Amino acid sequence: MSGKLQVEIAEAGALNGEAVALWRAWTAENPDLASPYFRWDYAEIASRVCPGAAIAVFRRQGRIVGFFPHQRRGGAVQPLGAPMNDYHGVIAPAGETITLEDTARLLKARRLAVPGWIGAGEAGQARQTVQAAMPEEGYDAWYAERRRTFGKYFKDKERARRSLEAELGPIRVERGLRDPALLDQLIDLKAAQYRRSGLHDIFACGWTRDLLHALMAEPRADFGASMAAMHAGEKLVAVEFSLHAGRQYHFWFPVYEPALARCSPGILLSMDTMRLASAEGFRVFDFGFEGEPYKKYFVNARQTVREAVVLRPGLGQALADMAAGALAQAGDRGERVRTSLRRRWTTIEACEPTSAGRLRGAAAAARAAARKLAARKKTSARVAHA
Repeated sequence: MSGKLQVEIAEAGALNGEAVALWRAWTAENPDLASPYFRWDYAEIASRVCPGAAIAVFRRQGRIVGFFPHQRRGGAVQPLGAPMNDYHGVIAPAGETITLEDTARLLKARRLAVPGWIGAGEAGQARQTVQAAMPEEGYDAWYAERRRTFGKYFKDKERARRSLEAELGPIRVERGLRDPALLDQLIDLKAAQYRRSGLHDIFACGWTRDLLHALMAEPRADFGASMAAMHAGEKLVAVEFSLHAGRQYHFWFPVYEPALARCSPGILLSMDTMRLASAEGFRVFDFGFEGEPYKKYFVNARQTVREAVVLRPGLGQALADMAAGALAQAGDRGERVRTSLRRRWTTIEACEPTSAGRLRGAAAAARAAARKLAARKKTSARVAHA
């Protein structure tokens, strides 16, 4: 499309019916924007909860040609709901190209961090998210194909199910749950998991917890968030919070009873959730970023996204280049360290809306890294003296 690209920043509540209709139409017609994270409903609900929330409205010659929901942390910009949203990008019509770099420039972002950008852009690196795309026949046809392909794995899961029932009693799975107390229980278990693993507790800031509650509290005709839970006998063994829209079902926050890991309750819950949800018409089950070994047995589709940090040209860019050069001398290990540090800081920056909060997060991250390093040194010393 021709004409100079311009932007105005608006609150979600200020968008009129015509703008919302464009948003809905553009997400409906573009398969790349099928994820629930691109829905107007997500942006409208999240904008009421996320600190610094705003909508970038792009125009050419006065006409709206795109939207980008985002949040600000000082001079830094992240997608709305970061660090929890797996997909983001500009919602625009077919034929309109607004790049990642255009977005950073027009928003005058000192730093624009995107872990899962969908759309045009050259910064950063490509990553893969993975999905289980079911045939129209539904779960049974999908499972039959998976079992033929990975027979040993799924036979093991069938044995795990029998073992779980033998130990605790009959398995019961419920989907579509919207119990606030159960969600609080899930969040507390997930937060404890983050702390045990030395990761930043994304729920400590408060608003991220509020976001999950707000999304769950407002089921809409073609959009919503809910939980699935598995009981064995009287014991709750696994819970998962998911976001869903259209035919897309996005697995978001899973937790399970660690003492029962040998019975794979989390994986069994995902399988039963897929079976129940497919009966309601869902056909694409998104497992987020690839990485965990179990996902390869479930997924048969991929989507390429970009992970990038776009810095405003100047001192920040120069310092980043110097740091990158120093780490590059460490080879592959340097690249892993750089990626890990970048992701950790991006998470802290997105969670914490104040400078004091970001400093506390950085200090906690430094302490966690020091403990991990000390533990590695102790392990090495024991091995050396064995």
